[in-house]
Amino acid sequence: MKIVFLDAKSIGEDIDLSGYEALGEVVKYDFSTVEETRERVKDADVIILNKVPINAQSIETAENLKLVCVTATGTNNLDKEYLDKRGIAWRNVAGYSTESVAQHTFAMLFYLLEHLPYYDEYVKSEKYVKDRLFTHFDRKFSEINGKTWGIIGMGAIGRRVAEIAKLFGCKVIYYSTTKKNNQKDYKRVAFEELLKDSDIVSVHAPLTPETENLMNKVAFAKMKKSAIFLNLGRGPIVSEQDLADALKAGEIRAAGLDVLCVEPMSEQNPLKEVKDSDRLLITPHIAWASVEARNRLMSIILGQIQEFFASHLF
Repeated sequence: MKIVFLDAKSIGEDIDLSGYEALGEVVKYDFSTVEETRERVKDADVIILNKVPINAQSIETAENLKLVCVTATGTNNLDKEYLDKRGIAWRNVAGYSTESVAQHTFAMLFYLLEHLPYYDEYVKSEKYVKDRLFTHFDRKFSEINGKTWGIIGMGAIGRRVAEIAKLFGCKVIYYSTTKKNNQKDYKRVAFEELLKDSDIVSVHAPLTPETENLMNKVAFAKMKKSAIFLNLGRGPIVSEQDLADALKAGEIRAAGLDVLCVEPMSEQNPLKEVKDSDRLLITPHIAWASVEARNRLMSIILGQIQEFFASHLF
């Protein structure tokens, strides 16, 4: 069996892949273009990828290909009709990063809520050395106990965030982007009500026609001026220009984003202009990427390959 990793850099270089080597020949490429993929998959039985488009153009040369594994939940880069026509199976992975993304959600919240960049700079600049008072009160922050946390997208990650928020004493409400998700432990509300009532709004929804640009100028205008907004779903759910304008105008207190419309960040991204770390925190799509989550991801994919070949005769 020959297994080809088309963009191995996307899972990091610290993950043990010895289990794959036990199955057969393993070839790893850091990144692959569509043109490079054509040559690299010619004799592959299995390909493992994250972002590479898989379609007639990229894999028509792959005469031995039997299984395509995506190191993610989303499969928008797969031409499933073409794969079905050729009898090539595909697998994706869900649920591997729930704990990691939930943890990062709270890391971003507390960074912004407690003005940690400001206080860190205050001490490191030695202003605290020259202060007479043992407590510095210039930036005020509140407890989240008793606050309303609004969640957009109540899937596995949204539910985990809700559980933790509840432990902190938050009142949790949520908006179902499909209008079908009913969670008996939390109150489902209309989108406008969630925006109006929430002290914290976090997005954990997939990108769909219903969620694209959901958080726009109108939405930000309905939020509390003291609200903190977090997006750990997909970048295009947020209008980045409208968010930049809302932050500059003080329509919301702060925002934390782990996802952007274009990744890596585009030169044209309007959020580049917001330099105040006390108002805006952007992390480079790392919420999913704890060591444990990445190991879990690759362990699941290894199991998928083993199961597939154990149940098929070639």
